[in-house]
Amino acid sequence: MSTIDIPDEHDDIDGIEVIDIRSGDRSTPFEHRVEPVSKTTKAIKFLESHRDVQISSAAIRRIAYGAVEPGLLEGARLERHRVETGWLSVLTYRAYTLMLSPAIENDRLLDEAHYAADPDTSANLRVLAMPTAHDTDATLVYADAMDDLLAAIDRASKGVRKNNPQEVGRRIVERPLTAVPATFLNPGRHPDDDLSLVDGNSRWASCTVGIKVPASSIRPTNAKDPDSLLPSHLMRLPLVERRDLVREIVKNAHRDINAATGTSRAARARRDQAARLLNAMTVPVQVIVGYTDDNPDMGMGRFPVAVRSLLMRMNIGVREFKEPSKNGVTAEEIVTALFDAGELGDDAQAVRDVLLGRADVTDAMKSLGLNPAFRDLRFTYVVQQLTRKEPRLNAVMAAKLDKRSLQVTHRSGPIVELGLRSYSSLPKEKLAPVRTALDTGCLWQALADHEWSVENIDNDQAVDDLLARADNGDVPARLLLGVIAMVTLVTSGYLLAPGGSAEQIVGNIKVMRAGVGTVIKTVLDTKEGRQVLADAIKRIRAGLPPKWWADGHLVEKDGWKGSDFNAHLRLAANHGFAPEGHQNDPTATELEDKALTAFQTSLTTAASDLDDLIAMRKMNGTTTELSWTVVEPSFKQLSFMGNDLARIAEGEPR
Repeated sequence: MSTIDIPDEHDDIDGIEVIDIRSGDRSTPFEHRVEPVSKTTKAIKFLESHRDVQISSAAIRRIAYGAVEPGLLEGARLERHRVETGWLSVLTYRAYTLMLSPAIENDRLLDEAHYAADPDTSANLRVLAMPTAHDTDATLVYADAMDDLLAAIDRASKGVRKNNPQEVGRRIVERPLTAVPATFLNPGRHPDDDLSLVDGNSRWASCTVGIKVPASSIRPTNAKDPDSLLPSHLMRLPLVERRDLVREIVKNAHRDINAATGTSRAARARRDQAARLLNAMTVPVQVIVGYTDDNPDMGMGRFPVAVRSLLMRMNIGVREFKEPSKNGVTAEEIVTALFDAGELGDDAQAVRDVLLGRADVTDAMKSLGLNPAFRDLRFTYVVQQLTRKEPRLNAVMAAKLDKRSLQVTHRSGPIVELGLRSYSSLPKEKLAPVRTALDTGCLWQALADHEWSVENIDNDQAVDDLLARADNGDVPARLLLGVIAMVTLVTSGYLLAPGGSAEQIVGNIKVMRAGVGTVIKTVLDTKEGRQVLADAIKRIRAGLPPKWWADGHLVEKDGWKGSDFNAHLRLAANHGFAPEGHQNDPTATELEDKALTAFQTSLTTAASDLDDLIAMRKMNGTTTELSWTVVEPSFKQLSFMGNDLARIAEGEPR
C-alpha cells in the first residue's frame, strides 16, 4: 500500500532528488534503509553509562531506536546549554521524524486555549495540567488521562500545521528540533513514555502532512479518517511497532520511486512525491538528556522551568511568539517561581491553582473565600496577587520579565493573560477587543503602592457595602471596587480601547485617551464615578446595561451601545460628570497636569527602552562597555532633568 498522498492538481514536477543523509562513505548509490535493532546495542550501553545522561533506560532506548545512524551515538559528545536555573545536557543526532512526537500542548497557542478557570469551557477543549518534574530524571511528567493527552496533541499539531506551514521535502530539514523525554502517569493501554518536542512543532507537522498510515501497521483509532497520520496514531504504538512503521513507510516510498518509470506527468509526480516524503522522514534533533540545577538542593524540581526557559530563548528571531502567548508563558513561569520560593502564602497550592487557571478552580476559590461562579473575582485576585509589593515577589517578576526595576506597567501583560483565562470560551471576535482594551494598560500605580485584598463581593449588598467604605476614604476598598469594575466593564464591552469616534459621540469634546486602568483610576477619585462603577458591576452581572450619571443621579440610557458608554466614561475622566459647556481648550491647570503625565509616561518609556537595550546586549553576548563620548550627552540630560524637576517639586520626605 502506498504511503503517499498526491493531490490531483499536483503541477510541481521538477525532478526532486532523494538527499543522501549518510555521514560516512557516499561513494555508493544511496538508498534509505532503517538500521536493524542490533545496531543500537552499543549506543544504548554508552548512553546508560554516561554520567551526564539522567534519563531512564526506556528513554535511552527511544533515542537509540529513533536514530538514523545509531552507531554515531556511541562516543557522542553532549553539549551543555545555560538556562536561568542551571545547565541542560543535550544530545544532538539525526532522528526519524515519526519516532518523535510534537508537543503535548503548543505554547504558541496559549492565548487561544480554553481554560478550566472559565466555567463555560467545554471539558474536551480544556488545556491540560502543567507537566511536573520527575524525582530523579530529566523528564517531564504528565498526570492527565491518556485520552486527554492524545486529543490535546492532535489539536495542537493540527493548529500549527494550519497556521505555520513549512516548506519541507525539497530539501532535508537542517535546523534542529528540540525534544525532551516525557512520561505519562495514566497511560491506560498505551506506552507510558515518549520523546516530546518543545521546539520545531511546525517543522514536524509539515514533514508528516503528506503521510498516510499503512493499515497493516496501525491499530484502529477513533479518528474520522484512520488512514491520515496524527500524532496520536504514533503514540499508541509500542516502540518496536513504531519503528517498524517507519521501515514500512520508507520501503513503500522507495518502491513508489522504482515503480514510477518513464517520463509521464503521473510517473514524475509519484517519484517527486516519494522523494519529498523520504527527505522529510528524518530531522536533526537535540534531546535534553540531563539537568544540573544551580541549587543542588532543588534536584530536578526546576527542570520543567528550565526546559521552558530554553524554549523561550529559542523562539527569538525565527518565528517569535505572539505577545499574548509570550506573556502567558512568562506568567506561568512567574507563578511557578513564586510557588517554589514559598511566596504564595499559607494556602499556596490553592493560590497557584487559581492564578494559573489550568485546573478546575472551584475548590481552590472556595478555600480562598471567593465564589468560583464569578469570573471577575478570579481576575481581580490575579491583579491583587501580582501587584503585591513584597520585595521577593518583585525580584522574581523583574527577573522573569528581564527588567532592571519593576514598574507597574511591566506587570500588565502577565496579569492580562492569566486573568483572561476566566473568559477563554468567548468567541475570538469578542475576546480580541477585550484583550486590546486591557493591553492599553489595565493597572495604575496605587495598586502596587497600597496593601489591599480581594473580598467575596458576589452580591448587590456586598457591592453597596464596598461602595460605602470606598466613599469613606477606605483606600483598599476603593482599589477593589475599581478593579472589579474595570474587569466587568472591559469584558462586557462597555470600556474599550480609545476609538477614533469617541469625540464625535460626545459632541466633539476631548476625551481621555489613556489606558483603561488610568480611566478607572481617574473616575474612581470622584463620588459620582464610584457610584457609576458600583452600579455597573451590579447591572452587568445581572445581564443589564450600565446606567449613567445625569442630573445628579443614575439614569438608564436607552439605545446606548458599549461605544457610547465608553466615550462618556472617558469624557468624564477628562472633564468630570458635568462636562456641559466645557470647551475643547483646557484650563492652565489641566494643561500642567497633562504635561506632567506626559513627562512621567516618557520616563517610563525611556526606562523600558533601556531595559530592552540591556536585554539585547545580554542576548548578543556583548560585554564591551559603551564609550563615554557616546553616553555623555544622555548622562548630562538626565542630570539636568533631575535638577530641573527638583526646582518645581517638594523635597523628599525624611
